[in-house]
Amino acid sequence: MSNTLEKIIQHLQETERMNLLIAQHDLTESIKKLQTWQTKRLLITHDDLWQSKRFKPAMQFFVDELYGPKDFSQRDIELARVVPKMGKILPIKGLISLEAALRLNCLSLELDIALVQELGSEEISRSSYFDCYRQSDNKPKREEQIQLLENLGLDLAQVVKITGISAILLLSRKPAKIAGVKSLHEFLEKGFKSFKKLGEVHDFIDPIINRERELMHSLYSAKGPSENPLPEVDNLRLK
Repeated sequence: MSNTLEKIIQHLQETERMNLLIAQHDLTESIKKLQTWQTKRLLITHDDLWQSKRFKPAMQFFVDELYGPKDFSQRDIELARVVPKMGKILPIKGLISLEAALRLNCLSLELDIALVQELGSEEISRSSYFDCYRQSDNKPKREEQIQLLENLGLDLAQVVKITGISAILLLSRKPAKIAGVKSLHEFLEKGFKSFKKLGEVHDFIDPIINRERELMHSLYSAKGPSENPLPEVDNLRLK
């Protein structure tokens, strides 16, 4: 089995372990609230991209499939079932993108659990997020999270250039449903469609990565609450 497939299995196993931990400690609702808040923050920070006709599909994919409060358990179950066959179905670039997405999901969930544990019974807000983010003391993992996001965006931009990938996804839609991997196929198809008409990927990825890195550094370097760089997000409604 290839190294990439082995990593995919590891990410799925680790995510399953964390989901069991979340259920055992009754953290499901707290995690969902945190992820919803973080999604609102993301949309405010990158509002210009979110409002752009060109960039919105890619932003929507990041929000819905990578960052938002969505239950990925069905997709992960399907993935685990077909991992041994994936090397024969997907091109290596597709496998690399999928591995990056799963690693990003896995790491993000780990960071979310750490934040929720820091929050305890405190409500999520601009102020409490600022405090708990800094107290979690996981800057290297935050840096890795942003790097993974950048790598994934660049990888997806390469996947959409693979000759015949559009036809492969279209023709495999019905077989995927019959085989019981509909959720997995929808994930791959959404990723393809969102990046297909993006154009120069750096126009989209670079602003996101630069802003996220700047925000991360500002959070860690702030000398106190008066230097909190987070936007007000509580009144924003997710569409």
